[in-house]
Amino acid sequence: MTTTHRFAPAALVAALALAGCASFDGSKPQSQLRDANTLAAARTLESNAAAAQWPVDGWWKQYKDPQLDALIDEATRDSPQVAIAQARYRRAEALARVAGAATKPTITGNAGITEQLFSKNSIYPPPFAGSWDTQNQATIDFNYEFDFWGKNRATLRAALGEAKAAKVDADAARLMLSVSIALAYVELKRDYAQLDVEKATLEQREKLHDLTSQRYSAGLDSKVELKQAETAMPQSRERIARLEESIAIAKYRIAALVGAGPDRGLDIQRPAAQEVAVGLPAKLPADLLGRRPDIVAQRLRVEAASAGIDAATAAFYPNISLAAFVGFQSIGLSKFIDSGSTIAGVGPALSLTIFEGGKLRGNLAAKNADYDIAVDQYNETLVEALQEVANQLASIRALDTRRRESTAALASSQEAYDLAVLRYKEGLGNYLQVLTAETQVLIQKSLAADLDARGLELSVNLVRALGGGYPGAES
Repeated sequence: MTTTHRFAPAALVAALALAGCASFDGSKPQSQLRDANTLAAARTLESNAAAAQWPVDGWWKQYKDPQLDALIDEATRDSPQVAIAQARYRRAEALARVAGAATKPTITGNAGITEQLFSKNSIYPPPFAGSWDTQNQATIDFNYEFDFWGKNRATLRAALGEAKAAKVDADAARLMLSVSIALAYVELKRDYAQLDVEKATLEQREKLHDLTSQRYSAGLDSKVELKQAETAMPQSRERIARLEESIAIAKYRIAALVGAGPDRGLDIQRPAAQEVAVGLPAKLPADLLGRRPDIVAQRLRVEAASAGIDAATAAFYPNISLAAFVGFQSIGLSKFIDSGSTIAGVGPALSLTIFEGGKLRGNLAAKNADYDIAVDQYNETLVEALQEVANQLASIRALDTRRRESTAALASSQEAYDLAVLRYKEGLGNYLQVLTAETQVLIQKSLAADLDARGLELSVNLVRALGGGYPGAES
């Protein structure tokens, strides 16, 4: 049996002394994580509505529309967006396994046969000297890095952090997809409501046209009024066609979000989603940190970047490992597996970079910059999240006032229109007055339909701003 030379403890001491040649002093991160409770959001996020629970998984079921439930379930199963996010998670998970392998021993088998001309003036005696023969070797090799400074463990932590972040990204992709479908569905519901308004308007205009024709035949109106009545109907039909186009496009958009072709949109019926009361959970903004997947993912990336700094710092220290091998070696095959052909060796090894042209410091500086980027992205995401919640709350508070005023305006304009029609029938008014009054009714009915859709839209957007059922720390 042969062995490698014994490891000299003095070599480690010398290596540690030389490590000062590759100093990392003065290289450190510059950014700091912000605390959500220091962003002065408490007063803004006080809700006038009744306190609400955090959104739950399957939050869209609160709108009591089985068709919407089926669309979102289909999308989360078949959508390319979700599939891409899940593939990214699998890739990050695989890279974490690769990083984890460095923390464990490695055992490899090696074998080789070399046809070789042996030198007459080397270590090989006759009859091998000056002749051709085979050099044969087969070994099982063992290697283990002790990782005294934690470089491999830190690299593993960084890879695991990235994998966890990628998993949360997949949750965020599902959330954004479900929200996008819900918002497109609300838009479809809005278009149908506007279509109802326009069809009712066309029906009214057709009746007025009949009345105007009768008055024209009786000599009570001129041809001007008759042409005005005729012109009003094509205008309504044009708007109806435009809304039907918008409905078709909205259905195709939902089909694409689901991950299907446009024919899937032809099966989508008129939405029946019902508006629900909205409010804010009691614990804001602190709990938002664990409830929004984008914030959670950014925090995990900050932790992964911190581990990357640890790994880059550990690279300045010596790399100490243990290597061993056992196997057979011979010249010629006749005695290859004889006991006398056995070889073995064991011994530690040390490597230390002394002069590397700034590579280690550059790598550490890059990892520090990665950390600063991750921290600043986290801070930006946090601020944006609080702003989104505040925006939705401000809109929700304003919606009730807008609805009250819209209801009053619609009632008033409808009364004015009814009076204008009555006066026109009795010959006390003209058709222009009817058209003017009708225009105001149409505007208010259209606004009422928009406000109803706005209520659903704000409800969906608030769910998204609150994390859309992501369990966070509870998972």
